[in-house]
Amino acid sequence: MNPTFDAVIGSWPFEPWLYVSLLLAAGIYLRGWLVLHRRGPRRWSLNQLIAFLAGLTVLFLALASPIEPFTSLLLQVHMVQHLLLMMLAPPLLWLGAPQFPLLLGLPRPLRTYWLAPLFRSHFLRRTFQILTHPVAAWLLFTAATWFWHLPPIYEHVLRSEGWHYLQHISFLGTAILFWYPVIRPYPSRPSWSPWLLIPYLILADVQNTLLSALLTFSDRPLYSYYVDGPRLGNLSPLDDQAVAGVLMWVPGSVAYLVPLCVIGIRLLFGGDETTNRRPASLPGQAPGQSALPVWPALPIVGQSRSFVEPTAFDVLKVPLVGRFLRWRYARLSFQVPLLLLAGFMVYDGFRGPPIGAMNLAGVLPWIHWRGLIVLGTLVAGNVFCMACPFMVPRTLARRWLPRGRSWPSWLRNKWLAVFLLIAFLWAYEAFALWDSPWWTAWIVLAYFTAAFVIDGFFRGAAFCKYVCPIGQFNFVQSLISPLQIKVRNPVVCASCRTKDCIRGREDIPGCELHLYQPRKSSNMDCTFCLDCIHACPHDNVGILAEAPGKELWHDSFRSGLGRFSKRPDLAALIVVLAFGAFVNAAGMVAPVLEWQDQLTSLLRQRSQLLASSLFYVFGLLVLPVLLVGTATALSSFSGQPKVSRLRVATRFSYALVPLGFSMWLAHYSFHFLASFDAVIPVLQRLAGDLGWAALGKPAWVRACCRPVAGWLPRLEILFLDLGLLLSLYSGYRIAQNRSQRASEALKVLAPWALLIVVLFAAGVWIVLQPMQMRGTLPAGG
Repeated sequence: MNPTFDAVIGSWPFEPWLYVSLLLAAGIYLRGWLVLHRRGPRRWSLNQLIAFLAGLTVLFLALASPIEPFTSLLLQVHMVQHLLLMMLAPPLLWLGAPQFPLLLGLPRPLRTYWLAPLFRSHFLRRTFQILTHPVAAWLLFTAATWFWHLPPIYEHVLRSEGWHYLQHISFLGTAILFWYPVIRPYPSRPSWSPWLLIPYLILADVQNTLLSALLTFSDRPLYSYYVDGPRLGNLSPLDDQAVAGVLMWVPGSVAYLVPLCVIGIRLLFGGDETTNRRPASLPGQAPGQSALPVWPALPIVGQSRSFVEPTAFDVLKVPLVGRFLRWRYARLSFQVPLLLLAGFMVYDGFRGPPIGAMNLAGVLPWIHWRGLIVLGTLVAGNVFCMACPFMVPRTLARRWLPRGRSWPSWLRNKWLAVFLLIAFLWAYEAFALWDSPWWTAWIVLAYFTAAFVIDGFFRGAAFCKYVCPIGQFNFVQSLISPLQIKVRNPVVCASCRTKDCIRGREDIPGCELHLYQPRKSSNMDCTFCLDCIHACPHDNVGILAEAPGKELWHDSFRSGLGRFSKRPDLAALIVVLAFGAFVNAAGMVAPVLEWQDQLTSLLRQRSQLLASSLFYVFGLLVLPVLLVGTATALSSFSGQPKVSRLRVATRFSYALVPLGFSMWLAHYSFHFLASFDAVIPVLQRLAGDLGWAALGKPAWVRACCRPVAGWLPRLEILFLDLGLLLSLYSGYRIAQNRSQRASEALKVLAPWALLIVVLFAAGVWIVLQPMQMRGTLPAGG
């Protein structure tokens, strides 16, 4: 017999307490399930019994099979045990809807005298609701995963039986909390929007991918315990660690992505099943008695009250965070620190070293600000405009500024912003702004001056709405953010007579961008200034969660904007930003840089200014007109009622927003994650120049020639994958609005889908190319 196989067969641990516990749980559940199955066989089917018993079986395999003793010999076996405890057993247990079966399976005296007082405890109910909220459950689950995989903690666990048990309890407990919002076992009644589960599972997969990539691609064993211990076969500790990382990566991602797809399909095509779910048969209800629209009074599932549809997640209802944002000076408290930081950046840009990687004006805006702006937009909407420091001088001097003029009617569109965006994207590369602290400082000062002058003479935040290129970038990208400022209850607004959200009241201004909240839809032109929230006397404006990208395929009338289909200027802005994402990233990869060198040599130029200009003219003007025009022309052969080609191009351009944002996200997050600590030596250097040596001497190795982690390109491709799917779906919904028949909608969509796929393929190619690491010192620098 094979020695390894013989060792497996002879290594079944004897754990009587575990055997008894699992058998007792199975018996209690079976007893209660039989009672419920007799009362409501459709509600309490055999599938639930099988799922719960399968969950107990997985626990048995994880803790009472040869897997347990072999965890001290192989890291990959230990990883299998963790996967069983965290990603397989908990969802199976919740699929069994165990609350009622376990309750009814217990003896009546135990239910009456021991459990009933606990069930009536408001504290326990509230605690469970907090722990199973997606935010808290994700944080606990992620913290447990990373904490127990820290090398010192992990090795201590392997050497201590008590700590090993504690690790198992932590893994299983946090996983049970984590999978509860995903499964939502009957009769759960969540008070948060089910759309929150989309980022919930995506972020869980991202953190799992980061940890597994760290194990897979590490060039040395992270846990010395497995290096010093006995080995099985010829597997080296490093190979064992790589296999463990792959096991965490692939099956772990499947565990997150499968329910993500199922939930996404249900939400997009079938609605949320929780909104129409009713208990067919409740414990103690007579057979044949009609079900009541009242949930049972169990502390684990909530208080007894009439069923209501779950309300959307509202940031203003989050403890502490909501109270802070309701504070009148919440926005100013964000703006002032950024204003001070901008001041230091301008000072260093003029007075510091001219090398970008050694200057605050070369590192902070082009690595950290760009990375944080896309990550912040993805998570929380237009948070940068809310914290914009350029508005502080105007706000402080508002009482002395005339502000009596109206913005010229011929400029009340996005064409000026489109021109400024094209100019900025070209100038960024043509004049190497990323490596010129002096020019960066001047750009910042020009921004302050423009905001001050324009908003000083014109009403209605004209600079933000019509001029600011950064603001236009934020407006467009936040169209797929999960958060937007909107009214909670339209009925309240219908009865409001004062309209303070747009007019203002007392010393609180209304919306300067003329976005009337009851008719506002999407984040376009919304700076998240919070003035409407502070001005509303009915507390009827919140920061609510919505389906990401939902507003792209709706063409309803929007306050301050009109209809998307009648805004070619806005469509042009979207096209420029979408193509600009790919052109901006392509301008930093090795093949494009080599082509520019060859073109410069062919044209006999001393600098790359002409070659770079030609590249951006082609990428930002010629290529968009060519590709979008071709897609528009092909759509006209779909047999649909005649619509102007400008109208078609305008409407379908909105489908490019998700893919364009995914490219910006992939590109900027690459630089940020690869060089996030490059600012540390710059701050040390600046502090030393100002005579404050407390930060120590600059450690320039942090800003020099760091190898790119292997997981970064994979993360970028994941972003592009998500952008591709959302763009295709948005395009389909837009086409569906033109024709209710799926075949006709697909004909209209086909050329635009081809354009989206071509851009996606270009993005993947860009990600896989060597990219210039800007903002860092070269090797030997």
